[in-house]
Amino acid sequence: MFEGVLTALVTPFKDGQVDERALEELVEIQISAGVDGLVPCGSTGESATLSHAEHSRVVEVVVSAARGRVRVVAGTGSNSTREAILLTQHAREAGADGALLISPYYNKPTQEGIVEHYKAVAAETALPLIVYNIPGRTASNILPKTFTRLAEIEQVVGVKESCGDLDQIAELISSVPDDFAVLSGDDWAVLPLLAIGGHGVISTASNLVPNDVVDLVRAWRSGDPVRARDVYYHLRPILEVLFCETNPIPLKTALALRGLIGSELRLPLTPMSQPAKERLQFALKEYGLL
Repeated sequence: MFEGVLTALVTPFKDGQVDERALEELVEIQISAGVDGLVPCGSTGESATLSHAEHSRVVEVVVSAARGRVRVVAGTGSNSTREAILLTQHAREAGADGALLISPYYNKPTQEGIVEHYKAVAAETALPLIVYNIPGRTASNILPKTFTRLAEIEQVVGVKESCGDLDQIAELISSVPDDFAVLSGDDWAVLPLLAIGGHGVISTASNLVPNDVVDLVRAWRSGDPVRARDVYYHLRPILEVLFCETNPIPLKTALALRGLIGSELRLPLTPMSQPAKERLQFALKEYGLL
């Protein structure tokens, strides 16, 4: 099972190209902090603006840098089923341990279409698959009854859930087997999700504060809910500011302020507005990160 803390890695850029050295250094930081896995080429990794060659290379770099010390779950989703199959096949060939596939966006498939999409990817690949449900980006919502069907597909082993509705997530958890990994896709929801039976988080914030996100999840799973709650509320100011503009704009700005990567983004994402950047700088100083 994929569980614990998996970091949805940013993709650092330098002069318009993927900064492979910075990416490798980010991998080391994450592993040193004790994360359980790495997820390159997701929304946080600006996968929508990576060329196919860049996408493949980022997965290869992360797998190579991880050297088997933690699991690598490659983002391989697409609104084209055929493209998703090709990306997932490459991830397997590159040595990834699993693949994260966003529900097809823009097309707005029916629930039946969503099931058939994942069936097709599973049939063509030999890799564990995690479904990514994020209606705010896809314009479609995978319902709990649909997850009951998806969980019957042998290779579909979990979900990154970002629907924002804890009642829906509770219904989902009650509808799937215990070994089906339900992971929070929203950092704000990690503690509530753990409390209702979830298994961990695919985290944006852990790019910046991996030790604290790991501490929160491990505290809960070791039977120390008070510690988990304290860490959660300590994290709250950082979680709020990291999403004050579209992810990963604030996150990459924060990492750049700390000297870990350049601040380069790709259009249509633009640099952080000055008022928001000042708010971010204040929060980082208050947290002791600057």
